[in-house]
Amino acid sequence: MPNATQALRKVASTSLSLPAFGFGSAHLGELYGRVDEADVKATLDAAWDAGVRYYDTAPWYGRGLSEHRLGGYLRSKPRGEFKISTKVGRTLKRPQDPKSFDRSPWTGGLNFEVVWDYSYDGVMRSYEQALQRLALDTVDALVIHDLDAGYQGERFAQSKKEISESGVKALQELKRSGDIQAYGMGINTDEALETVAPLVDLDFCLVAMPYTLLDQRSLHRGMAELQKRGVSVIIGAPFASGILVTGSSGPAHYAYGKASPEVQARVRGIEAVCKAHNVALPAAALQFVLAHPIVVSVIPGAAKPSEVRENIAHADAPIPAAFWSDLKAQKLIDPDSPVPAGR
Repeated sequence: MPNATQALRKVASTSLSLPAFGFGSAHLGELYGRVDEADVKATLDAAWDAGVRYYDTAPWYGRGLSEHRLGGYLRSKPRGEFKISTKVGRTLKRPQDPKSFDRSPWTGGLNFEVVWDYSYDGVMRSYEQALQRLALDTVDALVIHDLDAGYQGERFAQSKKEISESGVKALQELKRSGDIQAYGMGINTDEALETVAPLVDLDFCLVAMPYTLLDQRSLHRGMAELQKRGVSVIIGAPFASGILVTGSSGPAHYAYGKASPEVQARVRGIEAVCKAHNVALPAAALQFVLAHPIVVSVIPGAAKPSEVRENIAHADAPIPAAFWSDLKAQKLIDPDSPVPAGR
């Protein structure tokens, strides 16, 4: 995949084209640990200097901290030289008692309480708040965030009603007016890809866990349906929340929790094929998802300059065709999975 950081791919039938390799900024919100300002700047400098020109963030990441940090950096760059997306569905407000406020699950982040709101007014308010936190007057795309029963519980039915009846109208209006070029939906599960993504017309889906080197169950269902609808995909969790970087001998984080013995065994199988072909596991993870014809970008996260540089090197690393053939022969990936051309 030569020049992975700069190669542009068109998002559905919109005017937006995105680089195949971008930067996911959830880590800047301090989910797993504190990240000091010097490391934030150094990490973003490393991404920019390496040619990364697409950045994704969200109000939820650090309860506003990620947007503040990313926007504070990008506002000094020429606006025409980068693409940025953020998310809607949550607005932020001051908590009743900031001194006792619980910021969890964020280790750090900011003292702002979340309010779920997928209505027309909620989407517009979320968008306007995001612009102010980013210190930018435009974003290129908006994403309907965490419309997911697992996150919302009893509120899920109301959220679906809000986005279907009025929230999507706000997104359509922003797109018609040229405020944004595209809008999509974040998807966390295979089930949601089939049942929630079809609720409204979309330009793209930001897919986290349902399509990775470890899981292609959605290939003939959710992903196939998106392809029929002409909906593009951005891959948001190419490393399956960690295990495809650390490997089976590391912390074994999968799907935002501890990996099951079955998942660890599958990773060990993939690692054996990697070793046989001298392929780095993270390189296989990044390049695999980009081979699907509807995937326009992959946005791995990073909290250190070294992680950015490693991700970019993995995205460009040569992988022989025999590697992918062996994965299929050993039933470690779906035999119908699109794979990169070997090089």
